[in-house]
Amino acid sequence: MASVDSVRAALVAKELNLPLSGVTATLVLLSEGATVPFISRYRKEATGGLDDEAISRIAVHAKVVATREDRRESILESLKEQGVLTPALEQAIRAAPTTSVLEDLYLPFRPKRRTRAMTAKERGLQPLADVLLAQAPSSLSRDALATPYVSADKSLPDVDAVWAGARDIVAEVVAERPELRDVIRQRFAEDAQLVVEAARGKSKAPELAKFADHVGRKERASQAPSHRVLAAERGETEGLLKVSLELEEATVRGLVRQAVVKRGAAPVLQKELDLALDDALTRLLLPSLERDRRRELKERADVDAITVFAKNLTDLLLAAPLGGKPVVAIDPGLRTGCKVVSLDARGDVHAQLTIYPHTGHEAEAGSQLAAFVAKAKPLAIAIGNGTAGRETEVFVKKLQTAGVIAKGLKVISVSEAGASVYSASEVAREELPSLDVTLRGAVSIGRRLQDPLAELVKIDPKSIGVGQYQHDVDQPALAEALERVVETVVNRVGVDLNTASPTLLRAIAGLGPQLAQAIVAHRAEHGAFETRAQLKKVPRLGARAFEQCAGFLRVAGKEPLDASAVHPERYELVTRMAKDLGVTRQALVGNASLARKVDVSRYLDPENGLGLPTLNDIIAELEKPGRDPRAEFVEVGFDSTITELAHVKPGQVLNGVVTNVAAFGAFVDIGVHQDGLVHVSELANRFVKDASEVVKVGQRVKVKVLQVDEPRRRIALSIKALQAAAPQASAPSSKFGNVPRFAPLK
Repeated sequence: MASVDSVRAALVAKELNLPLSGVTATLVLLSEGATVPFISRYRKEATGGLDDEAISRIAVHAKVVATREDRRESILESLKEQGVLTPALEQAIRAAPTTSVLEDLYLPFRPKRRTRAMTAKERGLQPLADVLLAQAPSSLSRDALATPYVSADKSLPDVDAVWAGARDIVAEVVAERPELRDVIRQRFAEDAQLVVEAARGKSKAPELAKFADHVGRKERASQAPSHRVLAAERGETEGLLKVSLELEEATVRGLVRQAVVKRGAAPVLQKELDLALDDALTRLLLPSLERDRRRELKERADVDAITVFAKNLTDLLLAAPLGGKPVVAIDPGLRTGCKVVSLDARGDVHAQLTIYPHTGHEAEAGSQLAAFVAKAKPLAIAIGNGTAGRETEVFVKKLQTAGVIAKGLKVISVSEAGASVYSASEVAREELPSLDVTLRGAVSIGRRLQDPLAELVKIDPKSIGVGQYQHDVDQPALAEALERVVETVVNRVGVDLNTASPTLLRAIAGLGPQLAQAIVAHRAEHGAFETRAQLKKVPRLGARAFEQCAGFLRVAGKEPLDASAVHPERYELVTRMAKDLGVTRQALVGNASLARKVDVSRYLDPENGLGLPTLNDIIAELEKPGRDPRAEFVEVGFDSTITELAHVKPGQVLNGVVTNVAAFGAFVDIGVHQDGLVHVSELANRFVKDASEVVKVGQRVKVKVLQVDEPRRRIALSIKALQAAAPQASAPSSKFGNVPRFAPLK
């Protein structure tokens, strides 16, 4: 068994407030090559039942701790080499709780670019600076103290130049004091005001309109929500906004003087010391610590935005599938026509057609589509919700009303977000080489209805449209988080080994791109897999990869457990359970009444990782093998008379589907090509801090229209207006107010 650094494991456990035993076990398993889904599903006894989220946090934070501790050792080594590492300094560095404190302690000794203080020291002014710092009583005048340092070479031509150099040294010494930096850093953390203004010369720029809700805003930085921080950062990057952090100058100046000025200081030195301290504060301390605090705010906002994106993506990927049913899919268009394809239950294309119902050829298009649908015999018609989507939906439903198309056929609006990205991708070209880009879009729409997860994993999550300021956050961190989401969801649901695309397979624990391609190639050459065990014949798929992936791959074949989430390592255990019940394994799998008769206490074996969590999971799978955690599919049911923004009026009650959840509220598609916003204050008859507490992406909701702004294409909606009145919880007051009801749409 691999070992891990016990000190670092303890730090991870403490900082995440998780049990040390579980953290240590998780880190050991990760170091041995185990994946997060495998650990959370099949090693619950080792970790104490930690879930995917906790295990992912451990994996991520272990890297943070490693980076910090490596930096600590690097700093100690540098100080030793410089010969300046005292016992007290070493103790302080080893006790430093954060990277910021570490860097403050190291700052006086860190190699740096040339500074004014360096030049002053080279000119021999350190002794005078020491006098100024010591503030000892002196009978000498200002000129008398400085005159010995005046140089003939004009580098220090007079006493004013001498004192200026001495002040530069003092300012740098003061600005590098760790305890002073820590005090002012705390003031920035607790009291700083985030101020957002129009950049110089940009107050009347047309582009500034998109930041109208932010210009002139001043609020406590520690309470500024992530979306406002990211908006301010974006505006500054675009050169439209000026963003700063402000502190009460008198308070901070008092802190500096309190830390440096001694009682009884020589009056002759007082003025020079005051000038040096002001310089230390305004030129060195405040700019440096403001940058640090701005960076912390941005990092916090990044984490919040990435968390929102990950939650939205999780809900979107877990959207209810229609299932393996034949469908007809339509990618709507006006002038260019509607692209129509028929897909079988596996999502394979059987026929294609282009119709022009919106260019004066409605009758011809109707007869063409009716014949196409009659031949395809689909369970549903999927219609993309982009340009001409609602118009096409109305057209199809007219055909149903007229009896041209079966009235019982489901007509379902499907989100097109990211479909064009998929259509032009390498994945689409490989999957659908004989179809042009527009027809690939129709295929993607149909497959999204059949199985959203299997289709959406083919698209860069940032193109799906469920994020918040996703292009402004730390891109590597975002990509890593979204990759974890895809991996978690795909493994939670499981995939059919014989139908899954390479893109879907690569998200399975222990596989990746190369093994996914190898599985598909083996499937194409040798035919469908009959058992999970046959995976071992795939080139380069070794024992470790098989252990990690097998439980998440489903095979409908001769081994009944292969279609369940029971891991092959537990097949023998299920055989024992069946034998003890006097039945065959085949008879036990899927028989809920028999499964409930199993006495799990007879099979407890802690030494071999068999505890109640694993045994209960096995019994649940025996009752219902391969259960899909996703909900049953439910149609949205848009109002057929509301198809464009002009139809939307205040007071209307409409059906909708949540398309995105942000910190300030939820966006809802009501079927008019423009999502409306339910501000967080309109979500429920109580105080809601986080919109995701109330709604999630893909949720069907009823909303009331509060306001329509046609010129800006904005719709204000309410959910709470349709709820029974409830006592209003007291919301935290804020002198800075809330986000306007019309927040910027994504």
